[in-house]
Amino acid sequence: MIVALVGVLLAAMGIGGFLQTNSGPKDPEPGEVLALEPVQLNLAGGSYLRVGIALQLTAVAEEPEGSRALDATIAKFSGLPLSEVNDPVRRCELKKELEEELIELYEGDVMGMYLVDFVTQ
Repeated sequence: MIVALVGVLLAAMGIGGFLQTNSGPKDPEPGEVLALEPVQLNLAGGSYLRVGIALQLTAVAEEPEGSRALDATIAKFSGLPLSEVNDPVRRCELKKELEEELIELYEGDVMGMYLVDFVTQ
């Protein structure tokens, strides 16, 4: 009886440990924040946008080269109407879209993005 009880306990502990270690991917640990130089972009209707971003790197990331991030930023915001980039809700959506693109572009080196400069004229 005691042997059976010990066997059941060991089996339960083994299954619990298995489930705990295989509970899905863990969020990466944040590393340094890499600020990139702001860029000036043409918006629709002759307006301008100066936008600066910073990349939240993962702890295991080596410092990435920022050209891909700047290229994606330019592609995301260039030519948009001033009213769209000045709308707080739409700006938040654009930021989230860009952040998702950058996380995919940098394949595990980037886990987030911050808008650190955002000026329209």
